[in-house]
Amino acid sequence: MSDATLAARTPLDAYGRTIGTVTLAEVAGLALVSAAVPHDGDEAFAAALADGFGAVRPASGDSATGARPATRVLGMQPDQVFILFEAPDPDQAVPTAAAALGSAAYVTDQSDSWAVLRMSGTGVRVALERICPLDLDDLAFPEGRVARTVMEHLAVMILRDGPDSFLLMSPRSSARSFRHAVELSVENVSGP
Repeated sequence: MSDATLAARTPLDAYGRTIGTVTLAEVAGLALVSAAVPHDGDEAFAAALADGFGAVRPASGDSATGARPATRVLGMQPDQVFILFEAPDPDQAVPTAAAALGSAAYVTDQSDSWAVLRMSGTGVRVALERICPLDLDDLAFPEGRVARTVMEHLAVMILRDGPDSFLLMSPRSSARSFRHAVELSVENVSGP
C-alpha cells in the first residue's frame, strides 16, 4: 500500500500579486452552485431563495446579496442563477443549496469547475479594457452587474463587486492561461 496522500489545491494555488495600483488575488473557499428554475416555478423559486438564502431573485445581468455570509446570487439567464456562498462544508455545496431551495430548483455544484480571481484597485478598468469587450463604465456596468464574456479567447463570468473591484470567473481547465492574460494586461498598463 502506498504512503502517498492527496492534498486539495485551488486552481491558482492561492495566487496573489499587486502590480502598480492593481491587486490580483485568487478567491477560494466559496461554493458556487447553479440553480435552474423548473418550468412555471418562478414564484416558488423566488420564495425559496428568500427563505433559504435571504436574497431576492435578481434579473438577468444583475446580482443580489443574501443574508447568509458572503452570499451573492448571480442572475445568469431568465431560468438560471448561480449562487456564490460560504458553505459550512465546502464538499457539501449541493446538499446545502438543495436544503435551502427544496424542490424549487435543480442544483448542480460548480465550485471546483471555476477559477475565481478578484481584480481590484484604481487601475483595474484600464487593465480590463485591453482584454474585456464589455463597457465597464459606471453607468453601463454598475456595482452588482454580472455578465458572461470572453477575455483572450477564454470564457469568463465577470461581476463588479465594488467601486474598483471585479470578480472574474473562468473555467478551471484554463485557469493558468487566464491568470497570465489578466496579469499581462495589468503589467502592460502599469508602466515600468
